Amino acid sequence: MILDRLSNADLYRGLPARLWQGLQYLRSSNLAEIEVGRHDIDGDRLYALVQEYTTRLPSECRYEAHRKYFDIQCIATGAERIGWAPLAGMQETIHYSEDKDVAFYQGQGDLFTLTAGMFAIFAPHDVHMPCVQSAAPSVVRKIVVKAAVED
Repeated sequence: MILDRLSNADLYRGLPARLWQGLQYLRSSNLAEIEVGRHDIDGDRLYALVQEYTTRLPSECRYEAHRKYFDIQCIATGAERIGWAPLAGMQETIHYSEDKDVAFYQGQGDLFTLTAGMFAIFAPHDVHMPCVQSAAPSVVRKIVVKAAVED
C-alpha cells in the first residue's frame, strides 16, 4: 500500500507505467467536476470510477481485495477512513468473483484517514475497507482508478 498526497505524485515516477499513468490522470483532471461513473483511460487496462457516497459505520463496511487490478483511490472532496491489512492475515468470507474481481474478508486491520487531495494505492495483496466514517458520516467524492495487473 502507498499513501500520499496527489501533489507528491512525481515521487512515484518509478512505479509500473499503468500506475504512473493513473496518477497522471488524477493530477491532470478536475476531480470535483468529473461526471460520476466510469471513464476509460486505456480501455479495461486502465479506467476511473467516479463515486459519490456517504461514509458509514465500520460495522457496515467490509474488507475487500482484488486480483486483476490495483486500486488508486483518491479523495476529491470530503474525508473517509479506510481499513488496511495484508491479505495473508485475513479470512475470506465471500469467495472471489472473477466477474466482479473482488473477494471479501474479515480480520483485524489498521484504519487511516484520507482527505481531499490524498490517494492510496492498493495492490492485490492489500485488503482494504473503504467508506468508513470518522466521528460522523461524511459525503465523499472519490475517484478510483483501476489499473490492470497484466495485459
